[in-house]
Amino acid sequence: MSLPENHAVGHLKGQLHALAEISKTLNLPIELPELLALVLRKLSNVVPPAQAGAVMLWDQSAGLFRPVAAYGFDLQIFKQIGLRAGESITGKVYDSGKACLLVGPEEVGGAQADMRPANRVVFARSLGTNELSLCTLAAPVFTSEQKYGVLVLHTLTGPRLFTNHDLPFIQTLADLIALAIDRARLEAKADAVREARESEKLRSELMATLSHELRLPLTSIRGYTSALLMDDMNWSEEKRREFLRCADEECESMEVMIRDILDSSIIDVNQLSLEMEPVRLQHLVRDIVSEIQRRVKTHQMIVDIPAEFPMVDADPRWIKQVFRNILENAIKYSPDGGLIVLRGEIRTTDVVISISDQGIGISPEDLIPLFEKFFRVRSALHYHVAGTGLGLPVARSVIEAHGGRIWVESKVGQGTTVFFSLPKAAPVLDEE
Repeated sequence: MSLPENHAVGHLKGQLHALAEISKTLNLPIELPELLALVLRKLSNVVPPAQAGAVMLWDQSAGLFRPVAAYGFDLQIFKQIGLRAGESITGKVYDSGKACLLVGPEEVGGAQADMRPANRVVFARSLGTNELSLCTLAAPVFTSEQKYGVLVLHTLTGPRLFTNHDLPFIQTLADLIALAIDRARLEAKADAVREARESEKLRSELMATLSHELRLPLTSIRGYTSALLMDDMNWSEEKRREFLRCADEECESMEVMIRDILDSSIIDVNQLSLEMEPVRLQHLVRDIVSEIQRRVKTHQMIVDIPAEFPMVDADPRWIKQVFRNILENAIKYSPDGGLIVLRGEIRTTDVVISISDQGIGISPEDLIPLFEKFFRVRSALHYHVAGTGLGLPVARSVIEAHGGRIWVESKVGQGTTVFFSLPKAAPVLDEE
């Protein structure tokens, strides 16, 4: 066997090894830009002439080729480039659908002659040189059904250059990249379909839950009022007042549900508007506790907030809603009554409010999704707890909008404590 034949066999083995390595890389479960960047780095290691390269994809919405991954370029600078249809080597190879080899600065410069000046500046800055490539090889990134873009490889300093024998190999590589892009986009579409189905399922479940939850108090109200309207029944005044009180409680339950739904809708459309002002939380807490204690006789609420508690910058209307949501949960999930304690802690840059109950508690697996919309804690006692599952998600959105955070600690059978923090108000400087 002659020396050239030995060289050709060795070159072919090298290409097959490179394809095997890159094929394994293309099957890694990572995001497409990271995957293609890894492929280009791998390519530079196994194909010596590939000293710089980029995968340029056609952006239909912008009408431009954009780099999705690059090697040998400063990608942050290179991302500023946008090649029009037919512009430079990328545009020409995309239009022709055929791989192209340009050898020598003259051929490379001729193919890039129509590159717009702004793109030329970005190209040179991202590559770190104004010198033209010694050699450029470009291959279309196509599948049988979809045109995605172009793989462009540059030899900057030599000594080895691409040859025509490399064209089939690089085209095969570009085809593998196209298949990877195709797979990623199909997976993205499948994910979108699954999300849409999950969203529709969630919407259907929500409507069923809301219909059920709202029907319960309505049924109770109708039952009490129908009983009061019965002509053949002579209810005592005590019994009439009891029926009216029960109907009033059911109306309040419906009011809470509707309020949660409206608050959640406001947050969902990014219409949560805060009107900040200095607030003394100890005064606000006592107002809320008095409001709730007037209608709740099964629980005793204790407020333990120091008199020197600092002011916070907050929207009192929304912070009151946070307290209502947390306290109503504490009441619902402690059916045997007991103490609900509200405490305040002063820290260096913020304050922390805690609200503790003596209720059924929350299992560790339920603590993770606790702040997700529509999530309902499962009761170990299997009794029904009315509600929409929106109170805590609304509270979290409000607290985070104030620059604080909210979290929960709980033990099954021993009660739950909800904590939230709020930044201290900025100190008011005395005017001289």
